Amino acid sequence: MRALDVGIVGCGFAGAATAAFLGRAGHRVTVYEEFAEPSAVGAGIVLQPTGMSVLGELGVLGQVIERGARLETLHCVTAESEDVFRLDYSQLHPGLFGLGMHRGALFQILHELALGAGSCLRRATSVCRVLERAGKAELQDHAGQAIAEHDLVVIANGARSDLRRASGLLRRERPYPWGALWFVARDPTHFYRHRLRQITNGTRHMLGLLPTGLGPVGDNADEHRVSLFWSIRMDRVDDFRRAGLEQWKAQILRYEPDSAFVLDQIESVEQVLTAGYHDVVMSPWHTQRQVFIGDAAHAMSPQLGQGTNLALMDASALCAALTEDVPLAIALERYSRARQRQIDFYQFASRWLTPLFQSDLQALGPLRNLVMNLACQLPIMRGEMLRTMAGVKCGILRPSLGLGSILAQLPAG
Repeated sequence: MRALDVGIVGCGFAGAATAAFLGRAGHRVTVYEEFAEPSAVGAGIVLQPTGMSVLGELGVLGQVIERGARLETLHCVTAESEDVFRLDYSQLHPGLFGLGMHRGALFQILHELALGAGSCLRRATSVCRVLERAGKAELQDHAGQAIAEHDLVVIANGARSDLRRASGLLRRERPYPWGALWFVARDPTHFYRHRLRQITNGTRHMLGLLPTGLGPVGDNADEHRVSLFWSIRMDRVDDFRRAGLEQWKAQILRYEPDSAFVLDQIESVEQVLTAGYHDVVMSPWHTQRQVFIGDAAHAMSPQLGQGTNLALMDASALCAALTEDVPLAIALERYSRARQRQIDFYQFASRWLTPLFQSDLQALGPLRNLVMNLACQLPIMRGEMLRTMAGVKCGILRPSLGLGSILAQLPAG
């Protein structure tokens, strides 16, 4: 395909990775970011082997691994320390692992990569509308004034994107009633390592402790971090803030006494931030000159830890489609088709899994514990759970993504 003039709305993980891929492929890329100083807000994320393979394609996996925290295990227990499930990456393949990562650290790496690939970054620019006409896509601001025209516009502005509503592609968009409180703490002795630990009590209480690697460069960058998550109904966040920290900390300590050094770093409720989740369904993810990627296209609950990984795979697949010698409309159709099965599966799985961990249906808790514990003891079921965790599933009964190309990008040993 000829070199395109591409506008990318949003400079998060999906937008920056796409800018890097397309810039390297010879396309002219402009990234529009509404904030004057783009940054990543949030706690730790989990990079799965699929997401890391894309970072390998971009040539930055070594940097990412240096700043991340290697994960060998996902371990979920009850408040009484009884196993709900334990999944070890090595049970799927000895060379597989996950990576706990500070959002800011990954953002820094991808942001620098996008600029290094020749992308032009326009800060403090809010794109409120995209008009397709005369072989171009025009970006407009809130007053309806033209910002710029492009051959193709990539919408990568996150789960709360207003642009998808005007696209005619939106099928469903709804917020989940449950979200999370989170805090990133210093872990100077690297106490939390090698596993994502979850402690659950029924479906209303869930605590997570994720090794998060090193922070962004310049922000006490050589200190290990750990991210604390606490499940909460979003309509009870104000009650939490009014109640203060004492009871909340005491409750967490009952579940995880070793977390005292984490809680000691929280001195006010203002330090504890909130994260809400959305369920977004679009079909397809493109028009003639627009394409949606990442959370803007398929936001979902984070129960399976796949959001960042799916966004990175979107960026890789979009660039691959645009390198084919076909008209733009056909390339975008191929992109949507290439991503359909994997995204459909993870949206379906996260949608049905979420009430088992975050809901008011307390009776589901004991049933979940029994079924998941039994499934981990059955080789076939454990293998399916491992493939789901690693990000390679493409459907309930469909073949998974091959591990060969993914393992080729991961470092030996």
